[in-house]
Amino acid sequence: MQIVVPLRAVNYEWNYIPPSEAEQQLAQEMAAELRISPVLAHVLIRRGIKDTQEAHKFFRPQLTDLHDPFLFQDMHKAVSRLNEALGRKERILVYGDYDVDGCTAVALVHRFLQQFYSNIDYYIPDRNEDGYGVSRKGVDYACETGVGLIIVLDCGIKATDEIAYAKEKGIDFIICDHHVPGDELPPAVAILNAKRADNTYPYEHLCGCGVGFKLMQAFAISNGIEFSQLIPLLDLCAISIAADIVPIMGENRILAYHGLRQLNSSPSVGVKALMEVCGLKDKEISLGDIIFKIGPRINASGRMQTGGEAVALLIEKDYGAAREHAERINEYNEQRKDLDKTMTEEANRIVMTLEHRHEHKSIVLFNEEWHRGIIGIVASRLTEVFYKPSVVLTEGDDGMATGSARSVPGFDVHKAIESCADLLTNFGGHTYAAGLSLPVENVPAFRRRFEEYVEQHIQPEQTNAVLRIDAVVDFRDINRRVAADIKRFAPYGPDNQKPLFCTRQVYDYGTSKVVGRDQEHIKLELVDSKSSNVMNGIAFGQSSQARYIKTKRAFDIVYNIEENSHKHGEVQLVIEDIKPCE
Repeated sequence: MQIVVPLRAVNYEWNYIPPSEAEQQLAQEMAAELRISPVLAHVLIRRGIKDTQEAHKFFRPQLTDLHDPFLFQDMHKAVSRLNEALGRKERILVYGDYDVDGCTAVALVHRFLQQFYSNIDYYIPDRNEDGYGVSRKGVDYACETGVGLIIVLDCGIKATDEIAYAKEKGIDFIICDHHVPGDELPPAVAILNAKRADNTYPYEHLCGCGVGFKLMQAFAISNGIEFSQLIPLLDLCAISIAADIVPIMGENRILAYHGLRQLNSSPSVGVKALMEVCGLKDKEISLGDIIFKIGPRINASGRMQTGGEAVALLIEKDYGAAREHAERINEYNEQRKDLDKTMTEEANRIVMTLEHRHEHKSIVLFNEEWHRGIIGIVASRLTEVFYKPSVVLTEGDDGMATGSARSVPGFDVHKAIESCADLLTNFGGHTYAAGLSLPVENVPAFRRRFEEYVEQHIQPEQTNAVLRIDAVVDFRDINRRVAADIKRFAPYGPDNQKPLFCTRQVYDYGTSKVVGRDQEHIKLELVDSKSSNVMNGIAFGQSSQARYIKTKRAFDIVYNIEENSHKHGEVQLVIEDIKPCE
């Protein structure tokens, strides 16, 4: 019997809260002052922006609004120890995780310091030999090469034993991390992490690369280095912010906005080479391009080979050498895609055959033969398709089960894993993504306990995919000016998704058709009952709705508004969901 795995095993719930009278009045006032549509003023209000000053900062983020890096607990200690290392001519090792955030963070710190200091090296742990984070193997490498100070990025907050081991060998650590700390902090010289219990920094959502940038900003201030010398590093910040799925508001929005400007105007040599092998040459890069093209290739280096090659690419100054690195990394990505497809299909089939699968609130799969570098992607795919917190485990070279977890919006998967800590040898991460390892014999108990925790703590609204609609509009409200103003809401990401609109009672104009290689999409021409406007739209992966649409009966749509990239100036609706009218 062939098992058909759906593209989306859940139906979207539509969530729309009509504006209050006060919000409608405020939207009218802001629209007049900002010279935008009242509909878009309401979208701003939904994002917590309730006056024109905040709106100006949102639309035109300024680097001068970045927080003082010395507000970080331990920043003075970190900069003092770094300056001391330079003064003593100590060897410095920049150490980071093997994912996009870790590799970009290492490249950023290495690139900046190398302008002023040559006795510097970097180390990316091997996924199979070192495991996640700071390893004894990495500390031994530092000891053998005469390192006196290690700056660790995007990991290290739980490496208490390993950092104590380094301390015994006379090696100091500065930790730049954004993952949730354990009960005991490592014995490092300085720990820069806004999730510390005694945090004093006003923004806690920086990624690992962002924390590394703040360390370099503080170092520059302490040494009288102009801020302008930090700006070339912002392309790396944008890449890490996009790939690590952190909120795109506050300080992250500033860094992402200016990072994209740097990426589009003057990317570093390595990033430029990577953009070219991705097919992004002469194209305006968005955070979406990073998520779907640039990020996966950097990740593929650490998944299939070693993240060290990604760092070598990102710090390379010679274009020819950078292009060679980029092409190799592109090949790793092709290998990764093949494995990803095979493993994801296998995982989906397993879930579809599980007994009582509809009753389960979580998914935990274990296969000792799955590739360790791909399990995080498979966990993400399972979460997207089945809309449940998912853990995917395989067996490592050490005989332990090792895995990755991903979550649905609003549910803290890190806390769920923490509730099973007595079964684990190691774990770490944050709300929506985590890693773990445990003895293989503990997997059945972990599966049971994890499911129990999820069942007890997940909220009803977290068990269904929800489309949060910003505004209900008629087609007469949509024009080129509105589409152009919507572009100003970018860059998009968590806490600032593309504005979602709903129009009720729309009809096929008579020319809508199924398109795509496998006839999986619908190209639409639509009208509504309030105007004569004919709107063009595309509904990806929703060809199952075509038969109803062609009956000429009314239906409701939820969509984004974009400028059609193939037809300059034309407005296009990118339709997220279609529902027949009740």
